[in-house]
Amino acid sequence: MEITYATSSNLDLADGVAGMDMAAWEVRSERPWPSLHSSSAPPASRWWSRLKAMKAAEWLEMLLPCTRWICSYRSGDCLELDLTAGVTVGVMLVPQAMSYAKLAGLHPIYGLYSGFVPIFVYAVFGSSRQLAIGPVTLVSLLVSNVLGSIVDPSDELYTELAILLAFMVGVLECLLGLLRLGWLLRFISHSVISGFISSSAIIIALSQAKYFLGYDIVQSSRIFPLTESIIAGARDFSWSPFLMGSVILTLIILMKHLGKTKKNLRFLRSSGPLTAVVLGTAFVKSFHPPSISVVGEIPQGLPTFHIPRQFQHVKSLVSTAFLITGVAILESVGIAKALAAKNGYELDPNQELFGLGMANICGSFFSAYPATGSFSRSAVNNESGAQTGLSGIITGLTIGCALLFLTPWFRDIPQCALAAIVVSVGISLVDYEKAMFLWQVDKKDFLLWMLTCLATLFLGTEIGVLVGVFSSLAFVIHESANPYIAILGRLPGTTIYRNIDQYPEACLYRGIVVIRIEAPIYFANISYIKDRLREYELGISKNRKREPQASRIYFVIIEMASVPYVDSSAVEALKDLHQEYKLHEVQIAISNPNQKVLMTLARSHLIELFGKSWFFVSVHDAVKACIQQTPNLMGTSPGGRRDAPQSSEPSLVQKLWKQEDEPAVDWEYLLPQEET
Repeated sequence: MEITYATSSNLDLADGVAGMDMAAWEVRSERPWPSLHSSSAPPASRWWSRLKAMKAAEWLEMLLPCTRWICSYRSGDCLELDLTAGVTVGVMLVPQAMSYAKLAGLHPIYGLYSGFVPIFVYAVFGSSRQLAIGPVTLVSLLVSNVLGSIVDPSDELYTELAILLAFMVGVLECLLGLLRLGWLLRFISHSVISGFISSSAIIIALSQAKYFLGYDIVQSSRIFPLTESIIAGARDFSWSPFLMGSVILTLIILMKHLGKTKKNLRFLRSSGPLTAVVLGTAFVKSFHPPSISVVGEIPQGLPTFHIPRQFQHVKSLVSTAFLITGVAILESVGIAKALAAKNGYELDPNQELFGLGMANICGSFFSAYPATGSFSRSAVNNESGAQTGLSGIITGLTIGCALLFLTPWFRDIPQCALAAIVVSVGISLVDYEKAMFLWQVDKKDFLLWMLTCLATLFLGTEIGVLVGVFSSLAFVIHESANPYIAILGRLPGTTIYRNIDQYPEACLYRGIVVIRIEAPIYFANISYIKDRLREYELGISKNRKREPQASRIYFVIIEMASVPYVDSSAVEALKDLHQEYKLHEVQIAISNPNQKVLMTLARSHLIELFGKSWFFVSVHDAVKACIQQTPNLMGTSPGGRRDAPQSSEPSLVQKLWKQEDEPAVDWEYLLPQEET
């Protein structure tokens, strides 16, 4: 099958526009050639200049992001939607908050506290308009696992440490936001997060089994102790909580499914937990079954202000604070960015970190444990039509009303109903579809997913996160240290050079190898790059399989369009490589480096070493220059000897070049030849 290309086979612009007015085609830049020794302003200076240029309104928007939607708020279009979304999420949050507090080993009232003050603070300092924050399953599990190993959950110190943990997490989030360090989390693969959440969801579901089975099980973040404890206590099994919990769980899952699949029943998705709690409470109040445990007395009223205490335990909580911060940020920022893109506004991840941090710091002053963005509640908030942060304020007011007026009604809520809510969320978090997708698309990411998942299940949540993070970083380091290097060939009838693996019909030239390094050249990968370049010089690269007659390489053209920067280690390696090539009479040519790379090469005097005539604007120009120099090299043996007689016939390279029917033309140097 013949392959055609859009580019004309007439390879020179002058030939392609013959007979036309060249003045109409020329565009001369008024900007002079930039100095190779100039340097751009440092980032701190640019940041300070930008701050000085900001106006008062811009300062206010940066410090209080809520002013962005307050100033443009249209009550006619947004108020009804925000009210509906806020009340819907608030009704959903009341039973969830109590359930998650139980999962964290805390009294249910602390779940309501965590869904009260942090919501108001985030509405002021957060930048997302649809993110619903509060207690979540994964953070609750981490709190339970860590604090349970330090102190008994029935001890008052347990609650104080949970509140202190919220303060520490808030401080870390604020620091990350103020120092604009949110980019560090990009090194954690999404496959790692998915694997961690999936395995944690299984642990979460098993940890709630005691409320279904009617007997206590060991508290652990590993699957073996939990399973052994469940089996060992089987003789104490009770049918009443199991039946009630199973019925409530089935009801919640069914309502969630109907809410997702039927547009006219969308309200069922958010009302499932509340319906389950109401039905369970009504059953307990009516029949008073002795075998079903209930929540018990819940304090009525709003939380009081108090400063977190027990700072002597900070050292033992630091690692957990970092872990919760990382997990919370990855969840919250990921959800917030997706919702912002869906609703057509910009979101600053660093501002988001600061907003989450302020929410946790202020929440810790009012007895809240760590809060973050919720997958399920944020989705419901968005689907309910939330337009601004006012929906979050309405949610907070709903929780406040529950604390003031409804806590007496919470006394008879069955524990198995709250456990069913947690288990239903855990089931939805097991992302098996993601695993199947990764298996089909990228086996490396699937391996990361499996490593993280298995490590979390069998070694615990903290070890699982560490295994996942270090595995992710190991893959990043491996990819960085072994960059992809493509061999380029010329597409027939064009001046375009492309990867020969992707375009098998591309033409190669004997004695010349063109490579493209698709990564920065720096200390971590320069050894690998040098080894590959030596392979090309020795003629054992891939193109030898295609051109077995090629006995040796005379020119190595490095296409640098994909190289963002080079460091000092790369410069030294290029000098060494140049000396090695010089002994074998192989010339290096550089094509299309960017300004930053060119400055580095100039400052290190590599341009003088290579020769400024070997820097070209394009690969095509470099190849033409090499072709013209070929007659001077074809009779030269490696090692500098010139014993072979000169041939009067055209070289094989020149013959192949002439097959392209291109007239002899000049090429364009990258640098002015009169000065460097």
